[in-house]
Amino acid sequence: MAKPVILTLDDEPGVLDAVESDLRRHFRGDYRILKANSGSEALEALKELKRRGQPVALFLVDQRMPEISGTEFLKQARKIFPQARKVLLTAYADTEAAISSINEVELDYYLMKPWDPPEVNMYPILDDLLSDWQANVELPYEGIRVAGTLWSARSHEVKDFLARNLIPYQWLDIETDKNAKQMVDSITEGRGRLPVIFFPDGSTLVEPDNRQMAEKTGMHIQAAQPHYDVIILGAGPAGLGAGVYSASEGLKTLMIEKHATGGQAGTSSRIENYLGFPKGLSGADLARRATAQAKRLGAEILLTQEVKGVRVEGQYRIVEMKDGSELSCKALVIATGVSVRKLDLPGIDQFTGAGVYYGAALTEAAFYKGEHVLVVGGANSAGQGAMFFSRYASKVTLLVRGSAIELGMSQYLVDQIQSTPNIEVLTNSEVAAVYGDQKLKAIDIRDNSSGEIKKVNTPAMFIFIGAAAHTEFLQNIVHTNRTGFVVTGPDLLQNGAAPKKWRLKRDPFLLETSVPGIFAAGDVRQGAIRRVASAVGEGAIAVSFIHQYLKTV
Repeated sequence: MAKPVILTLDDEPGVLDAVESDLRRHFRGDYRILKANSGSEALEALKELKRRGQPVALFLVDQRMPEISGTEFLKQARKIFPQARKVLLTAYADTEAAISSINEVELDYYLMKPWDPPEVNMYPILDDLLSDWQANVELPYEGIRVAGTLWSARSHEVKDFLARNLIPYQWLDIETDKNAKQMVDSITEGRGRLPVIFFPDGSTLVEPDNRQMAEKTGMHIQAAQPHYDVIILGAGPAGLGAGVYSASEGLKTLMIEKHATGGQAGTSSRIENYLGFPKGLSGADLARRATAQAKRLGAEILLTQEVKGVRVEGQYRIVEMKDGSELSCKALVIATGVSVRKLDLPGIDQFTGAGVYYGAALTEAAFYKGEHVLVVGGANSAGQGAMFFSRYASKVTLLVRGSAIELGMSQYLVDQIQSTPNIEVLTNSEVAAVYGDQKLKAIDIRDNSSGEIKKVNTPAMFIFIGAAAHTEFLQNIVHTNRTGFVVTGPDLLQNGAAPKKWRLKRDPFLLETSVPGIFAAGDVRQGAIRRVASAVGEGAIAVSFIHQYLKTV
């Protein structure tokens, strides 16, 4: 495949040559650098690249040009290559125009002139944007292929596992692709076992579990050593926050994650209010960036491993794995997060992964293009899901049990939903029944104000109805409340007294559990503020208390 293109545009020859020279010096190994000194020349070049099927990864365009402004050029260029990242070159006087372009053309960044030295002011920014482009763009495919059906629950689980672990794959639907069906039949001898995963080396896996997928795709699934300073259970925002700070401060750090880094936040279609990202970012992008950061700083991340239990032996905390192995540490962080609660309706389980999905299920959205889909829930996750699915579905109905979406949703989401014409909001409503055979076909919606029940035909329902804590493995180890959330810090004190088994003279630290040296951060903790930024902050704060704890052991 031809190298992706970086296009730079400027009407001043000296500036254009300088930009081209800097770009070639850093990116020529992976990208083809094209330059143009006029908007018309650049647009013609883009049309030719499009005709030849060559991808464009990034535009680097001067804002102030006589023929056409940088913003106006990007408006036209994004119609030809909508996924290319967009950067403006601006003088100080043009910064207001650049900021307004963030909304106008979804500008990714603006670079101030002069950008010397590029190693500081240009390359890190463009490297980040190009990494983001590579993670999201669809390039000619030469990798893993997953063959199955849209209504196969395990097919959905495999696609979701690969996508959340940032492993590219191509989906082959055997119901619409005769060649794919023949490939599957030749492997399964017509027994209908799905999905079948085809690898570039010619090997295959049939109905694999996540562990088999992880082994085959080269994920890190065995700890490098038996003992660590800090072990973190869970790699959502809280776990990743703890991992980044722990590793960066010299602690030997291991993170253990059952599914994929990013946790519940990793399934979010758009996080609009995370500090430092004016254009917003997806949960997958946040997870990818944070995972890379934690690894770069020295954290070890163990995937597809499940914890069976935890015990205390003197100054060590022992993590018991389901595969029978054990790992020890001086300090333990519980950041296992929460999972979406299941909808309790007769017969609904048979449709899980076959029309009924818990969470955003971003991998399935494109397959319901032009359909009427349902989103159930009234919090931010449901609102973000509704906005994402509205790009594909002809209509999205958002079912909310409360009397208004403002009661549980951020105002920016409320405004977006109200201004999106193909989203319908039904308040005081809930799902009363589901219908189908091998796949979901319809649901009953009950209006709780009037008692009226209405049947709606739909092939897909995405459910966001609250959270359950992952703390079963902690029973009889640390104190949890009646719903399973871990109690920490001041909440452990009863009439000013520490828990009965607390043997230290000091009170528990802010995020410390009822066992010294075991901390909890993020959504798994009682009283946690369920926001991504709060979870990241709690992970970092937990590490500061770990340092204080380690001084005493």
